[in-house]
Amino acid sequence: MATKAYAGRPAQRAQTGSTAGRILPGLGLAALIAAAAFGLRSVIGIDALSPLILSILIGMAFHNLIGTPAIAKPGVTFCLRRVLRAGIVLLGLQLTIQQVGAVGGIGLAAIAVTLVCTFLFTTWLGRVLGVDRGLTQLIAAGSSICGASAVVATNTVTRARDEDVAYAVACVTVFGSLSMVLMPLIGQVLHLGPRAFGLWTGASIHEVAQVIAAAYARGQEAGEFGTIAKLTRVMMLAPMVLALGAAAARRARHQGGTAGHAAPPMPWFVLGFIVMVALASTGWMPAATAPYTTAITQFLLATALAAMGLETDIRKLAAAGLRPALLGAGAWIFVSIFSLLLVLMLA
Repeated sequence: MATKAYAGRPAQRAQTGSTAGRILPGLGLAALIAAAAFGLRSVIGIDALSPLILSILIGMAFHNLIGTPAIAKPGVTFCLRRVLRAGIVLLGLQLTIQQVGAVGGIGLAAIAVTLVCTFLFTTWLGRVLGVDRGLTQLIAAGSSICGASAVVATNTVTRARDEDVAYAVACVTVFGSLSMVLMPLIGQVLHLGPRAFGLWTGASIHEVAQVIAAAYARGQEAGEFGTIAKLTRVMMLAPMVLALGAAAARRARHQGGTAGHAAPPMPWFVLGFIVMVALASTGWMPAATAPYTTAITQFLLATALAAMGLETDIRKLAAAGLRPALLGAGAWIFVSIFSLLLVLMLA
């Protein structure tokens, strides 16, 4: 028996090495694209242009102009699963319970109500427009929570096509960028105070980087409060993904699927996200580590989105037509106006 165990170890090591060898080409390609996205962002000098967005765009360009090599496929799949989940778990280190307290009970209620109503409205509008359920949920999550990060996190339970993910990311990018430009002008016209304007941007603009650019355009206080409001909104990603996973599992059971095949997996990474939030809230994490954990988180998410781009066919994306774009526009208009009305009521 001992001889057998000893003889089996080289075979096990060979299998492990073979698996790593299969993953490395795709993982390396996606990581290289992510690094290029960070570099391009610094060269362009536009902080509001998220490296996550640049990563998926570069990945799509590479796939559609050059073609993703077959040898890269296992590594690309690894990025879409393991690397993505690791990035979402580490995202929790950027949030604390204390930040939620800074927003206040009324501000937190306004953010939560805006999020839920935007998601429900977008889901309803998607049915009216005849948009596929998976794509509708991705656009709803990206519009109501936190842009590209919410899209890729939600896709772990909705299991939409890669083209749908790319379309949803494009929607939140375009309309979030419009908010970034228009909201400072509207806030000035409406004479919104710093905290009111910060709450509006944090509760409605899609990407964190876009919120920072828009909120700080109205001053330091508005910028700080807008950032905190946005991070509070990001914290709601965990319960939203858990709720969508439970709904998908329930729907699968009603359709006669077995738990092993039809039901989506339990999104354990969301629990990891919650644990990281709790850890960050204790104050045990040295402040000096924050820039490094943030950079690692962004790089992991950018690598996952680069892999998403490497599997996205623009021809399939175009085949979706204009209805998803109309859905994204409707979600953007709703979240912008609804949150503004709440802010004006609170003011």
